[in-house]
Amino acid sequence: MSSTTHAIERAPDERVNWVASIPMFLVHGLCLLALVTGVTWQSLVLCAVLYFGRMWFITAGFHRYFSHRAYKTNRVFQFVLAFGGGAAAQKGALWWASHHRDHHRFSDTERDTHSPQKGFWWSHMGWILCDKFKGWDPDSIKDFNKYPELRFLTKHDWIPPWTVGIACYLIAGWPGVVVGFLWSTVLLWHGTFTVNSLAHVMGRRRYATTDTSRNSALIAFWTGGEGWHNNHHYYQAAARNGFFWWEYDPTYYGLKVLSWFGIVRDLKTPPQRVLDGARVRDGSFDMGMFKAHWGKATAALSAHARRAEDDATPAAPVDPALVAQVEHARELVGAGAPAPSATDAPEADASTRREAIEEKMQASRRALEESVRTAMASAEELAHLSKRHRATARAD
Repeated sequence: MSSTTHAIERAPDERVNWVASIPMFLVHGLCLLALVTGVTWQSLVLCAVLYFGRMWFITAGFHRYFSHRAYKTNRVFQFVLAFGGGAAAQKGALWWASHHRDHHRFSDTERDTHSPQKGFWWSHMGWILCDKFKGWDPDSIKDFNKYPELRFLTKHDWIPPWTVGIACYLIAGWPGVVVGFLWSTVLLWHGTFTVNSLAHVMGRRRYATTDTSRNSALIAFWTGGEGWHNNHHYYQAAARNGFFWWEYDPTYYGLKVLSWFGIVRDLKTPPQRVLDGARVRDGSFDMGMFKAHWGKATAALSAHARRAEDDATPAAPVDPALVAQVEHARELVGAGAPAPSATDAPEADASTRREAIEEKMQASRRALEESVRTAMASAEELAHLSKRHRATARAD
């Protein structure tokens, strides 16, 4: 068993296929060929242009258009978005959007494609290296799966990146390939991946959501505005992730300019009632963070129980860090049985002491689970009542 305990344990079929992942690691290694090819100013310009240019196609195309339909466009520019996003070597638009929709549908649950609750490494890139997610579900993206050109680009997802790679060679030779194309591609991978990993553990939460999404100006800088992730999870339909003027969102700025020429239209933005609602600072119950704390506490308790069962010697005293986690969960739910302590066991032989500790741990776990179920049900009921009250107030 891993020494690291996560709030959500990965399923048996969520294992990294190291052999099939060799090409991705090979691309990382090939970046070192710059020591042989050299680094020219043309290749550095290509690297910057390809990073920010292809990032825009990922954020504006794969994410806000194909995944969330945050605006409308014509079929020609739809193909341009799919090709430009595909040039980032993150597979095809249908694959990308299908898995992203699943991420939002099941955020921070066992069925989430890349929740950090399964571990930071997993959410960052481990899930991509797993055989489980190599395919995609056509039923989850029926609206775009009907277009044969999108199915073609998704099936032959090697065409856009190879086209860009060859163009880099023609423009700047081998430095253009290594520095311009490979460097920018690796940077793009990890830049995009940080939205799945860092944006769920770093930053601030403005809105109470059922996941752990956060807002980060730093992540927004290198991802074209995707760092306002808590905003996005709160109102996914928006073409603008930076809800306020001071929130840097160049992806939206580009879409706005295109709308002036009629290339895109019907850009969705959050209405004022959405901007003002569900604020954590106003006392809205933060279900997402509550579930995250609870998951970590119960996972740690279960891990300790398993270690006790596997240990042939008398169970060791409960780790103080474990007790602190459980106490934190108890504070959130407002009730719960105390964590077990080895000093409470009767002075008897080793087997009797062990059985007493295990019995108390099970009783504590059952009490905590019952408390959290009650608290979560009450919180959901309160949220519905609050929403109904706000709607009534607006109507009056």
